[in-house]
Amino acid sequence: MSLPRRVRAVVFDMDGLLVDTEQAVYASMHRASQARGRDMPMEVFRRMVGLTRAASDEIIAAHFGEGFDVEAWAEEIRMHMQEAIAAGVALKAGATEILDHLDAVGLPRAIATSSSLEAVHHSLGPHGVVERFHALITRDVQINSKPHPEPFLRAAAALGVDPADCLALEDSHNGVRAAAAAGMMTVMVPDMLDPTEEMRTLCIRIAHDLHEVVELLAAQGG
Repeated sequence: MSLPRRVRAVVFDMDGLLVDTEQAVYASMHRASQARGRDMPMEVFRRMVGLTRAASDEIIAAHFGEGFDVEAWAEEIRMHMQEAIAAGVALKAGATEILDHLDAVGLPRAIATSSSLEAVHHSLGPHGVVERFHALITRDVQINSKPHPEPFLRAAAALGVDPADCLALEDSHNGVRAAAAAGMMTVMVPDMLDPTEEMRTLCIRIAHDLHEVVELLAAQGG
């Protein structure tokens, strides 16, 4: 399947798409929950992927019940995540290769993430790839988060490219919804969430990994 239009820029999500942070987050949540004698099922975590912190906290409060100290639990998760990042969180398969390809063909690229700028530098900084992006649209500069299209529209504006000419790469359902609402050609590269029929409708392709996206871009000559 070929791309519907020539890609003039690429907009990436970060967590679960460029770097394997979602697995680390779940492991941290599991540890913090076990320390309190609680269970943290994977299915509950999957419901939180791609949501804002506030929306995720609501899910956790409902799951653990009245009286659960969400803030203390979240603080312990933050400490576990600091340990995980210090130990090194891996880039996703194909992340370096797609950046190399974009460099070779001269396509601009941005990150549009619900994470903070600090988190971007913590997760991607050790891999030396932050400077390979021309714009970083983090939650610090967003009024509306995904699934609102604002993060992707801001990314397109920062790159000076029409959203319709941008390829958006996402792993979460809310991310796909945001990118599609922005009018971008959207590819889902699933991580923790399986593609649904809605995702297949919104995406031009469901890719196995970023290597497959490189092939898709190479087929158009850029």
